[in-house]
Amino acid sequence: MPIKILAFLLPFIAISAHAQEEAHSAARHAANDSNCLEACIAKAHWSAHTRTFFMSTINEGGLKDDYALGFGAGIGVLTKPLHGFQAGMSGFFIYNVASSKIHELDPLTQSPNRYEVGLFDIEDHENKNDLDRLEELFLKYTYSRSSITLGKMILNTPFMNPQDGRMRPTIEEGVWLTVNESSKFGLSGGWIWDVSPRSTIKWYSVAHSIGVYPGGVTAEGKKSDYAGNIEGNSGMGIINLSYKPSEHLKINVWNGFLENVMNSALIEFNAERKKGRQTYYQDLLFMHQDALNNGGNADASKSYIEKGAQSNAFSFRAGVKDKKFNNSVSYTHITGDGRYLMPREWGKEVFYTFMPRERIEGYGNVHALMVRSNWTVNSRFQTALAYSYVQLPDVRDYRLNKYGMPSYHQINYSANYTFEKFLRGMDFKLLVAYKLQQGETYGNLKYVYNKVNMLNLNLVMDFKI
Repeated sequence: MPIKILAFLLPFIAISAHAQEEAHSAARHAANDSNCLEACIAKAHWSAHTRTFFMSTINEGGLKDDYALGFGAGIGVLTKPLHGFQAGMSGFFIYNVASSKIHELDPLTQSPNRYEVGLFDIEDHENKNDLDRLEELFLKYTYSRSSITLGKMILNTPFMNPQDGRMRPTIEEGVWLTVNESSKFGLSGGWIWDVSPRSTIKWYSVAHSIGVYPGGVTAEGKKSDYAGNIEGNSGMGIINLSYKPSEHLKINVWNGFLENVMNSALIEFNAERKKGRQTYYQDLLFMHQDALNNGGNADASKSYIEKGAQSNAFSFRAGVKDKKFNNSVSYTHITGDGRYLMPREWGKEVFYTFMPRERIEGYGNVHALMVRSNWTVNSRFQTALAYSYVQLPDVRDYRLNKYGMPSYHQINYSANYTFEKFLRGMDFKLLVAYKLQQGETYGNLKYVYNKVNMLNLNLVMDFKI
């Protein structure tokens, strides 16, 4: 095992051993005193996680195929509450067990690998074993049903979320408040100043995290140059107001303020009603975005969003579910007013038509339709099949097509099996994604490679305690 991995784990092992010793000491000498620092540490909750992830992409014709096998492990601790305060810490390391030459460009298109590199460090494709990251490190205070957290944490919002489709999730650093004192009203929000995106091992300021992933092209068709050039930004402010007027309806209002760049406002309605053994549900959301000032830089070629730009998006879902099945139909439309933008480094998109291995971020004038069926075979085995058709602007319509993606069909099959008895804590996931070209590519394979006419296979084994 690499020395750096041992160095990374030893402090956790030492703390764990000390915590066990302290637990015995606390039981013997402080059995009646749980409100002391010693008991807080001794009775901390410890967790461990290992992940093995195999991914392979098969492209059409002579386009480059790739594969990668990654293994990782981590450990975390959350102290017992002491006068409402808790501290949490976790870390993880990743090792490239085996892979094809994922750092090399496709010889026919001179385009980089898009999927397998995401298992490791996208900023250093040849790094195979120096892949460790401090993840959570926070202090949390809880009062009644409300809390405030300061430090490195995992958030799940429409704008920033884990997007846990590789080895490790996206993590944020900031301050986050949650107020849940009412059964009808809820409030949450905070200010984020640092981000460690999925597929990286570093922490970046919010401004410098934008552009870590490939940035596509500008509205004029030139390569985007906003990476490292976002100015006048000290972070991202997010606020959420929730209201539940009845047991059948919930309303969420979100606002994401990316200082000096753009503002994103979202309202979502979730309704459901049970009839017999079945539950019928309908979900609707609307998002509106506006550029702020110069969109991040006075030089238009270096701004994240064009000055004065805006976008509007609608997403709808209707479905029926019971204990075994969950069937739904979803539709999303992004108007032709402009591109819907949200840094891909921060998480997956919130639209109901989202399917793993593709997004509609970066596009305008989009029509997306998805049909999905989930089957819970039993408490251990679940499977799902989904189909979508996504109509995008022409690949040469740069104003509305940021990443040169043609219209496409996509089929995803997924399965999840949870083990019991001797292998309790282990689960297996399978994802197979197939994308078929529909739009025009003008004979240019750069619009095909790792985008359409391809199969992506994922096998994931997690073990958590």
